[in-house]
Amino acid sequence: MPRPSAFSTCSARNPPSSLLTFAPGDRDDGTPKDTVLNIRATHEFVVNLVDEKIAEAMNQCAASLPYGENELTRAGLHAAPSSIVKPPRIVESPVSLECTEWGTLQIGKNRVVIGLIKRLHLRDELFDAEKKRIHTDKLFLIGRMASPHWYCRTRDRFEMIRPG
Repeated sequence: MPRPSAFSTCSARNPPSSLLTFAPGDRDDGTPKDTVLNIRATHEFVVNLVDEKIAEAMNQCAASLPYGENELTRAGLHAAPSSIVKPPRIVESPVSLECTEWGTLQIGKNRVVIGLIKRLHLRDELFDAEKKRIHTDKLFLIGRMASPHWYCRTRDRFEMIRPG
């Protein structure tokens, strides 16, 4: 089942944000989490970004459940079919990124999954169709900061013009 992902970032500029990397951890006993097993089996995945509205539900999805048990049902979230990849996306997520696996790097005890973004789903109210821009003033994502319990809000934003 899809899980809100932690420690992910878009990693390419041309085309914009076409590469995504994330580092899924293992269970406490050292076995891979469902996300890793599913990517190994299908070479596809969806990264669902989390905003303040669904933060608590996302946290419920982090519970270590037996393989195949539905974290979304437990958290009160809902799956929807993806457009390009087989894994479903989370309806309540403000942004969902459908990806295919480019490769997975094992670096010591750490794993980095590199994905090619194939489709982006964005809540309608977050997109300015006229300007073809995201309403960043309406997008209140949260981010994973440090394990196991620390997160941040993205409400404190500022702009700095970079020198030419």
